[in-house]
Amino acid sequence: MSLAEDSPVHSSSSDDFAAILEAELDAASNSSGDSVEGAEEEESGAEDNDDISDFDLDHERVKRQKVELNPGIVNPQSSSSQVATSENIVSSSEEEICAHPGFFAGMCMKCGLRADDDSGVALKYIDKNLRLANDEMTRLRDKDFKDLLFNRKKLYLVLDLDHTLLNSSRLTDITEEEAYLNNQRDSLPDTLKTSLFRLDRMHMMTKLRPYVHTFLEEASKLFEMYIYTMGERPYALEMADLLDPGNKYFHSRIIAQGDCTQKFQKGLDIVLGRESTVLILDDTEAVWKENKENLILMDRYHFFASSCKNFGFSHKSLSLLKTDESETEGALATVLKVLQQAHSLFFDKECKDNLEDRDVRQESRKAPFRASVQESRVLKTVRKEVLKDCKIVFTRVIPVNFTAEHHHLWRMAEQLGATCSTEVDHSVTHVVSGDAGTDKSRWAVRENKFVVNPGWIEASNILWRKQPEEKFPVSPARCKQ
Repeated sequence: MSLAEDSPVHSSSSDDFAAILEAELDAASNSSGDSVEGAEEEESGAEDNDDISDFDLDHERVKRQKVELNPGIVNPQSSSSQVATSENIVSSSEEEICAHPGFFAGMCMKCGLRADDDSGVALKYIDKNLRLANDEMTRLRDKDFKDLLFNRKKLYLVLDLDHTLLNSSRLTDITEEEAYLNNQRDSLPDTLKTSLFRLDRMHMMTKLRPYVHTFLEEASKLFEMYIYTMGERPYALEMADLLDPGNKYFHSRIIAQGDCTQKFQKGLDIVLGRESTVLILDDTEAVWKENKENLILMDRYHFFASSCKNFGFSHKSLSLLKTDESETEGALATVLKVLQQAHSLFFDKECKDNLEDRDVRQESRKAPFRASVQESRVLKTVRKEVLKDCKIVFTRVIPVNFTAEHHHLWRMAEQLGATCSTEVDHSVTHVVSGDAGTDKSRWAVRENKFVVNPGWIEASNILWRKQPEEKFPVSPARCKQ
């Protein structure tokens, strides 16, 4: 795999997002500096050919697919019989004005006119010279949307790398207690040996999260998948090779830091799918400022000691404990069930919505609200299953004189399907307490109700599954069940 900073040509995100770019790139890569008729094209030819000569069309991560733009798009660097000169464009402007659906190396892919503005969307992960107009992005998304839903019965899934699918550490950060990972490799359990990689050329060690290969195989049956990381492209490509050595799942749908349109932010603006059909798995909510409704927040995977240290955790890492997440009960196994449920709800034949009107997001941006839109919030429906049979009372958790219904834990519990109350009665199932000595905590013990600390709600929220109450005691010495 090439680890060049500038990525080579990358293909489109779907087989149906297809038609012309492949021919464009083939023609461009074979160009040996032939000029285009007209002084303006001749002047710009050398610059464009220098850019294109850097492309490596045989890069082993590329499984090129086609990119369909408007009919009649031609190669901006082909012969004069294929590309109209500026004079011809001007003279024929009365007959047809080009909408400039996309630009390659600064030239319109339909009429050949050079443009200086940066409007539209740069799709650098497909090709570093490719930019599509907003209208063209919408048209292509709409076309792919219908095929994705009606023919393939799939949705989109965007996957973060670090702390979601894997954990990496610089070799210089590996502690003495972790040296066994290097020095005693032959004695490591088979599951660890097959998921732990020392990458000397990147000066890193990477541990894949347990269950990740099964997760990807099962998720690929229901989703068209992307990798989206804040890491640099060389790192992203290297991790993609570890996760997908057969190039079955991602192809060139690998988005890295340099492809983002906003600094330190990820966004679905460069993902080639309607937002209503995209789910996101990420351990960090803050980077998805514009797309939080699509996000399923993941419990972070901290295998290496440096990972715990970087996040300020005092507890030992999995590597120091010489253990790992459970394959069957871990985060990926759990979230796979959530994704399968979300997919099933979206394509539910008994749903009253038209398929095109359905939405995976937890909150719809459409206004005003309609009953059908309420039903189409797939993630919201899935989330409400987590604590649906629980009735919760809080004690010493919500500050005095604070409106209980506005507290984030109250709202979180309701989003998980629980009913919240300020008073205890026979229907209460859980008392969430910050002090085992309160009247409500003692009442819960007498009535054989659960008494848990606030972490029980937070953990259930992150893991999308009601957590064992015994793992969240308030004060074992004073409050025993």
